[in-house]
Amino acid sequence: MNNATLFALCCLIWGSTWIAITYQIGHTSETFAIALRYLLASACLGAYCVIKRLPLKLPLHVHIKMAAVGLFLYSLNYTLLYMAQAHIISALLALMSSCIIYINVVLRRWWLKEPIRKEVVIGATFGLLGIVCLFVPEFSKVSMDAALATGLAIAFVSLFCASTGNVISERILTSGTPVIQMNFYAMSYAMVLLFVTSLAMPGELIIPSSVEFYLSLFYLAVFGSVFAFGAYMKLLKQMGADKAAYVVLVYPMVALVISTFFEGYTWSVLSVTGVIIVLIGNAIAMGKVPRFMRRPPVTS
Repeated sequence: MNNATLFALCCLIWGSTWIAITYQIGHTSETFAIALRYLLASACLGAYCVIKRLPLKLPLHVHIKMAAVGLFLYSLNYTLLYMAQAHIISALLALMSSCIIYINVVLRRWWLKEPIRKEVVIGATFGLLGIVCLFVPEFSKVSMDAALATGLAIAFVSLFCASTGNVISERILTSGTPVIQMNFYAMSYAMVLLFVTSLAMPGELIIPSSVEFYLSLFYLAVFGSVFAFGAYMKLLKQMGADKAAYVVLVYPMVALVISTFFEGYTWSVLSVTGVIIVLIGNAIAMGKVPRFMRRPPVTS
């Protein structure tokens, strides 16, 4: 698949997982729900590797890096993200998530010694402005209190963990490790960490009994984890963590389109303007500057 197809696949799937996640909340602990998700996802990837006879033997140093991806990207990121949702509205979370691009840019520069790409920073800024336009009505409901401050702090740590996982993933993939094997091991390590954490937490471990929980679990594991993360990791490898992270600015728009049909979301001039700004930012970040923004040639 080319980059555009991979990008679209990530946006379409992750834009729809927001609804699926709502069916996961309240049935058991967030940690256990995510552990079950990665149990199913890693089982699917492992089965694929066995059927296709893909090589699973990798060096120890690669396993250490993959375990780090499992810890930061698949475990801490998602667990903290679920926790943050209990304190702040999804609009604010979407706005904060857009900042991951800036964190990726800094970490890539510091850790991978990659140059800071000006078009990515400019595109991300356009995208951030577009997200603000999309969710302006929701921001009016926000009032600063201790719960909000807690949610913001948790969300920031979650984003930093996700960005750390992104950059480690880029290093693993660009060194030659195949995407499928990397995701298999990283999700397996995450699954073990999450199950251990679930068992160590105080209180009784609740096994969900709701059919909707397991239907949404299947969708999140197979589509949200196996397919979407597979596509995203290929983007990381081919484009870099800074450009690939622009997915987080685009898929909230997909979520709003879905919300229009299922939750009655009403579009306004401002929200449509926000979509246009995000798309312009995406074009800039990908090095495809719209014609009207290009400097006209000098004539004499």
